[in-house]
Amino acid sequence: MLVRHLSLTDFRNYSAAEVALQPGANLFVGSNGQGKTNLVEALGYLSTLGSHRVSSDQALIRSTTQAAIIRARLEHQGREVLVEVQINKSEANRAQVNRSMVKIREIPRFFSSVLFAPEDLALVRGDPSVRRKFLDQLLVARTPRLAGVASDYDRVLRQRNTLLKSARNSGVKANQLSTLEIWDDRLVALGSEIIAERDALVARLRPHVEAAYLAVAGADHSPRLMSRLSILSSNSTDDDTADADEALVATDSPVIRADIESDFRAALVRLRRQELDRGITLCGPHRDDVVFQLNGLPAKGYASHGESWSFALALKIASADLLRVDSTSGDPVVILDDVFAELDQARRTRLAAAVADYEQVLITAAVFDDVPPALAAHTVHISAGTIVDPAADA
Repeated sequence: MLVRHLSLTDFRNYSAAEVALQPGANLFVGSNGQGKTNLVEALGYLSTLGSHRVSSDQALIRSTTQAAIIRARLEHQGREVLVEVQINKSEANRAQVNRSMVKIREIPRFFSSVLFAPEDLALVRGDPSVRRKFLDQLLVARTPRLAGVASDYDRVLRQRNTLLKSARNSGVKANQLSTLEIWDDRLVALGSEIIAERDALVARLRPHVEAAYLAVAGADHSPRLMSRLSILSSNSTDDDTADADEALVATDSPVIRADIESDFRAALVRLRRQELDRGITLCGPHRDDVVFQLNGLPAKGYASHGESWSFALALKIASADLLRVDSTSGDPVVILDDVFAELDQARRTRLAAAVADYEQVLITAAVFDDVPPALAAHTVHISAGTIVDPAADA
């Protein structure tokens, strides 16, 4: 997959931008705050319908305007597709493919990318919610229908939590909540599918992460990934933090869907009293985690800064490798946002080699010399929301 042209209107600090892109490496260079990251953020939005920097779409729309437009001309096997998204302040977002209206949720199936940014260090050092989001975005990229399953699960979870809060406030006893059993059935059915799919994904990622970590770090620190399931825990807490989840059971053995459903139902019974006391659902995929280890120890808390960076990079490179294997639309576009400034010279060289054979790689950097020459063949300079020399060598 290739991005041939990117057009922005009222996106972030760009009133208008037109950028031609080439196969292979494309480097955006500019001082901090000039808008280079905004370009790759726009492309990342097309593949995830979200930003890697902010949780709200409102921040993506240029101040004083009511809408932002992202338009990208994509190419795969000689066939071009024009994809457009309009992000609105006061109404639902809209999308088009080849000038025909489509549902916004359909856009990611036309464009696949893997983006790595400094914020991704939180994959190793941050809360479980960051790792869940990483897994779920990769799941949807590989199997788009799972977006609907996740959406349905979130809806059921909200309904169940509302019922639990109502029961807590009114003093209803557990055995009087027949309605709760209906939501339990839906929670187990949808949640078990998500748990099984995530666990299978973790298993698929393992060999790719091992290879990618060795490629980036230049050393074998025995990286491991293990699922940590809340349905196997004897108790839980209100807080979704790493410390609160330490008691969850981690496993690198494949889980069986029937066993998941059985364990899920048993966990709901076991935790019913606590759930009624707290008014919240205390087990399920919304409280699971994945454990990362190096040399037999948890990467979080034990890995050095360089090892943590290498692990986070390995996760993203492994994601790209997995999408490359599974996709029918070619390689995902690999995006490296302000990454090289954080790496030593050896890791810069190894990272450049690790992504060199992808169809297209987009890099942002504040300092040109931070980026290995192999990735700087096509360079675009950015200044104050302006493309200084767009694709002059195209």
